[in-house]
Amino acid sequence: MASHVGRPAVHRVAVLVRDGLLAMELGIVHRLFGQARDATGRALYDVVTCTLVPGPVRTDADVEVLVQLGPEVLDTADTVIVPASDLDYAPSPPPAGLAEALARIGPGARIASICTGSFVLAAAGLLDGLPATTHWKSADRFGELHPRVHLDPDVLYTAAGRILTSAGEAAGIDLCLHMIRTDHGAAVANDVARGTVVPPHRDGGQAQYVRRPIPDPAVSSTGRARAWALERLHRPVTLRDLAARESVSTRTFTRRFRDEMGTSPGRWLALQRVERACTLLEETDLPVDEVAERAGFGTAGSMRLHLQAELGTSPTAYRRTFRARPAA
Repeated sequence: MASHVGRPAVHRVAVLVRDGLLAMELGIVHRLFGQARDATGRALYDVVTCTLVPGPVRTDADVEVLVQLGPEVLDTADTVIVPASDLDYAPSPPPAGLAEALARIGPGARIASICTGSFVLAAAGLLDGLPATTHWKSADRFGELHPRVHLDPDVLYTAAGRILTSAGEAAGIDLCLHMIRTDHGAAVANDVARGTVVPPHRDGGQAQYVRRPIPDPAVSSTGRARAWALERLHRPVTLRDLAARESVSTRTFTRRFRDEMGTSPGRWLALQRVERACTLLEETDLPVDEVAERAGFGTAGSMRLHLQAELGTSPTAYRRTFRARPAA
């Protein structure tokens, strides 16, 4: 594992790729984790790619990836990510040696999959009894092959302790940002998202895809209402207020919002306030009561309940973890 004198070891992310690799997913991991920096500009992650037998790895595109590292890299990985392969969509057994490779992962390491990479984790027994997801098109087959896994085919990603899974390729972006946010806080994750020009946070429970086609965007868009709400998170915002910004009824607005965002207006608003609170806790020394007021929670007690529900921590503990961390 990479280390520096007087500095903590850099978190190593190992990407375990297989023949038929979905090339975009390899790029997602390297691009997102590779951009994460601390206050001094030092890289926070060391991202490496490995495969069962070093050499050229076929992708789903017209290129091959030359992978020089083998499964021994997994011995020192802090996080292991398994992207999808186009072979996951065919009724073929997993490659020989895959289970042995996964067995090399340390007991404290985090393990994640993108898209149908979850089939690999499930085949190794890593998902037994745990919530997991995969690409919605493969959900039925996944359920047949792995009945011991608590499959939720509708969500973007799941996080059960050290085991995480995500849905299709774009959901892999959300999962990587979730892991970066968990490790280093909202400010670092937001910087990475900004650099990649992607939304900084989509809730893992958000729907994978829109079940009904969206009508004409000119009449169905809720963008004006969302932009207006973000400018006034510190003030009360009601469903009626949001619907009025789009000149539609609350019922119509709620239906269109779910179609476009995959979640309810109230749930979306609560998550934006949690994100705002995290940013203020990290980047300012404002008292907790004032952070709660500026984020729109009204009281510190209300904010505490929301942070506990979403992040499993208190405002004070969150600030202590991410605000007072010395530059590495």
